[in-house]
Amino acid sequence: MATALVNQKAQGKGQLSIAKPMSIFEEMDQWMRRIEERAFSLFQERGGGNGFALGDWFKAEHELLKPMPIRVEETDNEVIVHAEVPGFEAKELSIRAEPDSISVRGKAEKKKSEKGAKESYSEISTNEVYRAISLPAHVNPDKANAHLEKGVLEIRLAKAAPPKTVEIKAS
Repeated sequence: MATALVNQKAQGKGQLSIAKPMSIFEEMDQWMRRIEERAFSLFQERGGGNGFALGDWFKAEHELLKPMPIRVEETDNEVIVHAEVPGFEAKELSIRAEPDSISVRGKAEKKKSEKGAKESYSEISTNEVYRAISLPAHVNPDKANAHLEKGVLEIRLAKAAPPKTVEIKAS
């Protein structure tokens, strides 16, 4: 099964480069650990106690995984995915394309600092999005291309060739 990980480069708008893909299991394990750590932090902040573990988990998921609205279109030759990613630049997004699914990950870190005579103030905020979706048709991951314009990521995936029918001849 072929997998392509696509990174858009800032200098080549719309150009793709293929990188070594991370296993989907490794990727999901990383997200689970991060959510688990944040849920435990929320548990500690409220002083512990039983009965709220699921609420802590959902709150941690909501804080770490921002919603990413999508629209999927299918034509005769391709599948087109539109994902809303406002505030992200092309270099902050990565796309994993597989024959039957696609995942989009974005991580933007903004730094703001103010310096006074005696004090210095610094704040770092991180905005992350992640979305994995099943595609309505099998695609060829090697023929994927993406374009980011005005906060909307458009991913075009060429459909895979349909299975070839083999005729059986009797001898």
